[in-house]
Amino acid sequence: MTALAVASTVPSTFEGTTNTVAVLLLLTEFAMLRAALSRSQVRLYAVQSLLVSVLAAIVAAERDVPELYALAVVSLALKVVAVPWVITRLLRDARVEIAGSGALGVASATLLALALAGFGFFAVGLLDIRSRFLPHAALGLSMAIVLVAFVLMIVRRDVVSQAVGFFSLENGVSLASLVVAAGMPLIIEVAFLFDLLVAVVVFGVLMRVHHHRTESLSTESLTTLRG
Repeated sequence: MTALAVASTVPSTFEGTTNTVAVLLLLTEFAMLRAALSRSQVRLYAVQSLLVSVLAAIVAAERDVPELYALAVVSLALKVVAVPWVITRLLRDARVEIAGSGALGVASATLLALALAGFGFFAVGLLDIRSRFLPHAALGLSMAIVLVAFVLMIVRRDVVSQAVGFFSLENGVSLASLVVAAGMPLIIEVAFLFDLLVAVVVFGVLMRVHHHRTESLSTESLTTLRG
């Protein structure tokens, strides 16, 4: 094998760094799935959002997309500071620490999430989508994050876990957008973040009203409702 062929197979520092950050995003999603405390889930979401902001800044510096610096700052302020603060404040008022039980055990939910994450990663790999902004593997990891977030929303039976799952799903979508559309106009990217604000308001109202009526954040009692 020639030196040129070897060099072409070795990932660059940029590819290695961005792939590492994308893997950390996925690992924090699994950590949310396994977390027993609601506050721990919120903190992990803040860490995951911070990683998204860091990744946006790295892409902005390496690929000369200055708009992403503004996106990273807005994302940092909204998803790392504002959203966790709001959810933590609601948890303090509700005096709830333990996340709700799941429809599946921790081990079963983790195995299901692993299977779906692997399916999402390799299924996207078959599409052979190329981007000049991020390595192809990052797109597969973004799909894995989205699917694991769906598992978190479905198997957990408390409002906080379902809210955090929805918010972290948006982080997976943000990672995918950095792969395929990092050069889109800034106003479009910021619009997605304001959609997140609407979701925060909706979940915040749901948490407050549900706790006021049931004195818990568990959604198990909602299954008894009839139209």
